[in-house]
Amino acid sequence: MKKTVILVSLFLFAGLIYGQKTVDYLFKAKAFVKAGKPDDAVAILAEAISLKQESRLYIERAEAYISKGDYSQAINDLNLANNMKPLSGEYGLSRIYALRGDAATALYHLELNLNSPFKISEKEVMLDPAFSVIENRPEWRQFWKKERYGSYEKAISEVEYYVSKGDIEEAKSILADLKRNYPDKDGNLYATALISLKMASFSEAVKTINGLVVKYPDDEKYLRILARAQEGAANPAGASNTYTRLLELEVPDAEVLVLRAECYRKTGETAKALSDIEKYLDLYPYDKKSISLAGKVVAASGDNLKALDYFSRNLKLYPNDAECYIDRANAYFVSRSWDVAIKDYSMALDLQPDNADVWLNKGIALLNSGKTTDACYDFRKSFSMGNKKATEYISRNCIK
Repeated sequence: MKKTVILVSLFLFAGLIYGQKTVDYLFKAKAFVKAGKPDDAVAILAEAISLKQESRLYIERAEAYISKGDYSQAINDLNLANNMKPLSGEYGLSRIYALRGDAATALYHLELNLNSPFKISEKEVMLDPAFSVIENRPEWRQFWKKERYGSYEKAISEVEYYVSKGDIEEAKSILADLKRNYPDKDGNLYATALISLKMASFSEAVKTINGLVVKYPDDEKYLRILARAQEGAANPAGASNTYTRLLELEVPDAEVLVLRAECYRKTGETAKALSDIEKYLDLYPYDKKSISLAGKVVAASGDNLKALDYFSRNLKLYPNDAECYIDRANAYFVSRSWDVAIKDYSMALDLQPDNADVWLNKGIALLNSGKTTDACYDFRKSFSMGNKKATEYISRNCIK
């Protein structure tokens, strides 16, 4: 009987391990590296590799080795990744040899990457700190004398740059040239959607990028734009579905969980939202934004006490952050705990004195505490900062 129980337990444990998706291991490994624990990242990825052979597990473990300065092990893993998926590890190899100061070998591997399906964008290469070691070397300058990116690729990069800087007119001008010279390129739709998104023409962005998503249903870049456009178009349900598609594609970015949780919060799906946030907080337990979101989600579900726990946790971690005080003050406000709400609002205003909404809420809390004179002072401060909502409170309580 005892042997049977042990065997059943072992099978259950094995089932749990094999039930893990590759992306879950990648999430954990990235979190360990970010927390300065590359040895833990190496260990969790070694476990994953013992269960499933995937090139991206080797590539991620190489990143962990790089972060601890073990370039030899990283090179070995990237070569193994190449064996499983040809050329997938070339960019990583290029970075390692650049970090070692071996410009010739770094550029050899970079050229292989730029001629592969895993081609890295010019912007990403130029901003990669690994190459700062060799960027003043003659080999580097000679390498870039040859055109590595076509004119269309460069133009799309320029659109991305100008959109990021908010220079919409310049982005539109480049796009107009692209449409004239390359009328049938899919990148034109991508650039159009980017511009629409930046201009807050969210419905147009959804319509434009949807065409590309239908054609390329597994394209991460297009799906991310679609989700952002859906959120902007006040369609959190659609955005949550798009973020689900990204997670189903096993995109190794845990931030997608937080983005989906925010959508679930807006649609009132609090259990789903909390599940996503707690999964994220298991990876990044000190993330201020996610702790705040967790508090707001449980508050929306009616559990104000649990919300206060989350907000107090944030304050212990970030005692000089006004938003953390505001979150907890708002929770006290909802529970009509006026005195402690006033205290937290006051602390927030010490850190962020120009917040008109906080002045108003503090005034309302003071009014409910019977401190009308102090409340009127706060209402007037809020109004002087442009908060028109304060007008009603002033006319009703402060004009004799």
